[in-house]
Amino acid sequence: MSDLTNFPGIYSTNSSDAQPEQPLALSSNEWRYEATVKKIEAAIAQIESGELDLADVFDQFSAAVEDLQRCETFLSDRQQQVDLLIETLSDQSEF
Repeated sequence: MSDLTNFPGIYSTNSSDAQPEQPLALSSNEWRYEATVKKIEAAIAQIESGELDLADVFDQFSAAVEDLQRCETFLSDRQQQVDLLIETLSDQSEF
């Protein structure tokens, strides 16, 4: 299988599992945006290398898409928090 299985708590190393394990929560203690981006970059590099079997390419691609969706959700949530903080600050400055 691929090197992505070396990230503890993220993916199962058993290829018979139907789906990758999900992080327990998207907290700063259990899931890191930066680590996920590095994992996606590693998957892309492996796919582009041409050294993977076709089945592994699909597995890598699928995992990368899931990770990208988690990253997008994370960034969207943080943008909403920033927008709310800015709105709160704007409302307070009107008084």
